[in-house]
Amino acid sequence: MDIIQIATHLIDEDTDQPRYQFDEDSLQELMNSIEELGLLSPIKVRTTPDGRYKIIYGNRRYKACKTLGRPTIPCIVSTVTDELEIYLEQIAENLTREGFSPIEEAEAFNKLMNDPKFSSSTKFLSSKLGKPESYIKNKCDLLKFSNAVKKRIVSGTDIKKDKLTEQQLLPIKDLPMEHLDALALIIARDEVPVSDVKKIVKLFKDKDISNGTKDKLLYKSGRELLETWSVYEQNKAERAKPPAEPKAEAKNNKQNHNSSNTPSAEKETASTAAAANERTNKEAAAAPIESKLQQLLAFLPAHYPLPSEVEQIYPNDEENFVNNVDLLINNMEKQLAEWKNVRELVKSKTSAAEIEMIKQ
Repeated sequence: MDIIQIATHLIDEDTDQPRYQFDEDSLQELMNSIEELGLLSPIKVRTTPDGRYKIIYGNRRYKACKTLGRPTIPCIVSTVTDELEIYLEQIAENLTREGFSPIEEAEAFNKLMNDPKFSSSTKFLSSKLGKPESYIKNKCDLLKFSNAVKKRIVSGTDIKKDKLTEQQLLPIKDLPMEHLDALALIIARDEVPVSDVKKIVKLFKDKDISNGTKDKLLYKSGRELLETWSVYEQNKAERAKPPAEPKAEAKNNKQNHNSSNTPSAEKETASTAAAANERTNKEAAAAPIESKLQQLLAFLPAHYPLPSEVEQIYPNDEENFVNNVDLLINNMEKQLAEWKNVRELVKSKTSAAEIEMIKQ
């Protein structure tokens, strides 16, 4: 493989190559290295009909040398002319280089499979690039997200604020579009670990939770979503438990077995059973109230201070905004009145029980 020096001004970049994002700090480090040690690895080019050369790979090294004003660059000249082979070689080379972003990979794979001049299959790319088909498919799934999410996707596995790793996005990639991007941005903002992302996703995949409730969940923080998941799972586990045999009934059976069939014993047994039934009915009636309370606490977002000055509020439709605020206040006042009443009933019941104990 011959390496020749080619004049820098005769070399052109390939604007269609897979890699187009170049970190400025990384580029500066490369320039410093070239100034000190020279270019240690040549770039690869191919000839063009006009007597010039087009880069196959090594754009970053070319940019560094050109910025430094180097008159020539060491090059390997390729004789390959097939566009598919050249593009595959560009991808293969960049896969070994640091800084080739997941989105650049995804776009390159997508181009190979959907551009008419390539029309490759996942199986073909897998065999050519030495990557599992699942790897290629997962990369392409990143293209489902909006640009606001894509620009936050970075290489590696480190969780960073306002950045996203592939591992964080893989669990949510199959969610409906109306939840996909919003949840991804919450995960980025709140630096949600992958293990917690998987738990939160269970809420959005649960068919027993309505879409309206799922929409409201998107107003929560990552921590609040995790707490909601925890409460929801606990409630679901409680509902799944088989009903326990009432203690009073068991006691009643024991009394029937041990006591004589005297009228006084029968009367006592009936009285005990009636009291037990009354307690059971009360417990059954209280359970839905407690469940409803837990649900409200789980889905109610944390309080954040609202704007305190008129100048800070910018509704798109003032009349509709005011009507919605009235509706919200009305519903909240009704809920508040009901729960205050429940609280007072529980307090009065507790006080009555304490008084009765004192009397005894």
